[in-house]
Amino acid sequence: MKNYKKQSNPVTIPTEDNKLIEEHFGRASTGHERYSVAHMTAPPGWSEPPQQPEFDEITIVISGKKHIVVDGDEIVLTAGESLLVKAGATVQYSNPYDEPVDYWSVCIPAFSPDTVHRQQ
Repeated sequence: MKNYKKQSNPVTIPTEDNKLIEEHFGRASTGHERYSVAHMTAPPGWSEPPQQPEFDEITIVISGKKHIVVDGDEIVLTAGESLLVKAGATVQYSNPYDEPVDYWSVCIPAFSPDTVHRQQ
């Protein structure tokens, strides 16, 4: 058994909001439950409902801007910036800007629809 895994074919996670999610490592792509790593592109006007996940999430913006509200605090991340949102925080991610936002997300433990707790 090798001590590494090269990922050449990330799993594209289907969405209904035109957001591109390509999971390189995590529950959907490799069965990892300790962490997930995904490349994402959110189109202009994209938004998710507030959520209170059971995992830490690190966002690293590559290009564009991402609007984030964490426990009522508004944050705008731009290219080259990153943010850690701790498990249990109430967070809402959006892109109210005129250009797509390209970013990476790392979740510890791995992202799961059962542990994100999105408010509907």
